[in-house]
Amino acid sequence: MRFARRLATVTLMTAGLLVLTGPAAQAAYYNSYTTIAGTPDTGCCTGAQGFAAGSTYLYSIKNHSGYDDVSAIYRVHKTTGERVLMTNGTNGGTSNTWLGHANDMTIVDIDGQHHMFIVTMKSTGAQLVKLRYDGTTYYRAGTYQVHLNGAAWAPSGISRVSVSSTTIKFLFKAGKTIYNGSLALRANTGTINVTKAFTLQVEGALVNGATVSDLGTFLTQGIYYDAAKKILYYPLTKDNRSVVLVYRNVSTATTGTAPAATNLSFRITSSAYSKLFEIEGVGVSDGKLYFSTNRANSSGAFDGVHVFNGYVA
Repeated sequence: MRFARRLATVTLMTAGLLVLTGPAAQAAYYNSYTTIAGTPDTGCCTGAQGFAAGSTYLYSIKNHSGYDDVSAIYRVHKTTGERVLMTNGTNGGTSNTWLGHANDMTIVDIDGQHHMFIVTMKSTGAQLVKLRYDGTTYYRAGTYQVHLNGAAWAPSGISRVSVSSTTIKFLFKAGKTIYNGSLALRANTGTINVTKAFTLQVEGALVNGATVSDLGTFLTQGIYYDAAKKILYYPLTKDNRSVVLVYRNVSTATTGTAPAATNLSFRITSSAYSKLFEIEGVGVSDGKLYFSTNRANSSGAFDGVHVFNGYVA
């Protein structure tokens, strides 16, 4: 979640992949990644924000840092790295004014058409925006208010849970807390009333088998929920460090505090991007864990979309 920062181009750093093994159980730790494509600044937009991994393409939103008034969306082929700046089919051009901070998004297919649901982090107006997209063109298709306890509420994370013939169920996130919310399948306006589900353990979570002393001070980012496996991925960032914690066996029925997995973790501590290595969002596609970044060092910034090496969900 970044509100102001900008620089220009750098080099890729990958640390070695380390898998910790024990005589009984195995604790897997991943700290190596491959960059699939850069997502350079556009004329309007400099900060990488929401991210989603589709079956073929990765989608990364960039916005006008510090203003949250204009956004652009990159589509990247997850295998070839082919990158396209998507077209605004509603107003023309390659930017839009609808998405606010656009901190997180999730993909939902409705009646055979692809849609992105994007959280704006705005306290007024729409807290959730729906875009329909076809190829490299998107259209504004819906706007929604999100309410908690009867008042407007701006979540910073969203992930699809399920889609039925009548209803889409989501998990929303604010800070370390997860909320349940649902929407009529074909509704293009309305209010989503959310309820608290569970809290995520952060302090005391194990990363590479040990605690991180200042993990509680890291910024929270988006979320990704793998409904088939009941696993939630939760990225956290601070300066040039990013961690992804994993929570197993969670669902819309979970309450209380969900413990972080003790035998699976992800971390990048970047010396190449010493000013900033910020994982903005994550997503699983074909078993691989993809993510987007804001990355910067003293000579500039090089945002991108990437994949963790060696991990199979």
